[in-house]
Amino acid sequence: MLRTRSERLMTIGYLFTSPPCWRVARIYLVSRFLLDWPNKCSYTLLMRVGCGGEVSGEVLAEQLIRLRNSIDLLEVEFSRMAGDFAQTDEYDRVGYDSPISWIKDVCHMAGGAAADRVCVGRQLDQLDDSLVALASGEVGFAHLALIAHTSAAVGERLDERNLLKQATNLSVAEFRTKCMHAKHKADPDGFVDEEKQGVEARSLTLTNTDEGVVLVNGLLDKVGGAALRTALEPLAKRAGKDDDRLRDRRLADALVDLAMHALDTGLVPQRTHMQVTTSLETLLGLSGAPAAEMEFSLPISAKAVERLACDCSVTRILLDSDSMVIDVGRAKRRPSGPTYKALKVRDKGCVWPGCDRPATWTSAHHVVHWIRGGPTDLPNLCLLCYRHHWMVHEGGWQIVRTDDGRTLTIPPQPFGRLPRGPD
Repeated sequence: MLRTRSERLMTIGYLFTSPPCWRVARIYLVSRFLLDWPNKCSYTLLMRVGCGGEVSGEVLAEQLIRLRNSIDLLEVEFSRMAGDFAQTDEYDRVGYDSPISWIKDVCHMAGGAAADRVCVGRQLDQLDDSLVALASGEVGFAHLALIAHTSAAVGERLDERNLLKQATNLSVAEFRTKCMHAKHKADPDGFVDEEKQGVEARSLTLTNTDEGVVLVNGLLDKVGGAALRTALEPLAKRAGKDDDRLRDRRLADALVDLAMHALDTGLVPQRTHMQVTTSLETLLGLSGAPAAEMEFSLPISAKAVERLACDCSVTRILLDSDSMVIDVGRAKRRPSGPTYKALKVRDKGCVWPGCDRPATWTSAHHVVHWIRGGPTDLPNLCLLCYRHHWMVHEGGWQIVRTDDGRTLTIPPQPFGRLPRGPD
């Protein structure tokens, strides 16, 4: 029986460096001694509980930790096999379009879980430090999966040791945010591409059921989801101490209230402010800058921040080296009342050629962004609807106003398929 931590780690290390033909047998032995040491195996423990024996919470906690670590090790081996399986054509031979879909169906897993295993399996050879950390119980398989996805996205630019240092002290949800920051630092263009894919994947279906209710099913990108939640959250608060509605019910009621308000007034109500926290480096689009953070959303790209900052109020917060606030200031970057009225009279609506969105469905766009010295005055402003505002910032289009007042748009590339903005 191996009893010391060093002995266990040596055996685990041998597992990950041994030939493939021995790995399955060794993973079983490793799992057995992790469970057996230093108490009896979990199966015996459960039998004692079932027979009426009392087990302290401390003992149960220790067993749970060991059992979870053993399961994580098995997950690693499953992932390695899944990565190898993905290199074959077996899934195609039996009629599946991808190895992930085969694993999902045949191994009875969720699609996301299957994708995690394949990704981990494909990246294992680049994640030696992460494997050691998992084997020693410093991180879990969910942390490893996030590191693997980050590795797949940024390749050789992955700073594995820095991510591991953070992973050991963070929950999986907190670490996911750190991984997204790492992706943005290493590959801001790829980060924007992922956000574009999120916008392209937007969908919403409303289905009338036989029970007389409407089934709502949809998918939103990060910014779109945050906007919806920002609008719904204030309306979904409890209406008093006697309000016993569940949160799901309150959110559904808030969505209906929002729609009814728009119908009753004939206008969409003035948008609730969304809070975005960003560094100056991110706002300037500098290389190596972290992503921005927004309430109700995962980190967003510098391009998304640039668009949101076109028509906003800015709070400047200066921090010292210990992240303590040393100064706070405010500045309005949205047109003043008279300027905005003049802008609506001049543009009447979205100025994008061929767009008929009225002024109430638009926001003010700085032709030269204020972060680059553009003033918030009428000659430097124009009205753009959400779709075309997105196309200018994230989509890479340019908008130019001529001396005679005409608006010209310049695509990001002269040939080939042009980026498509959100509908």
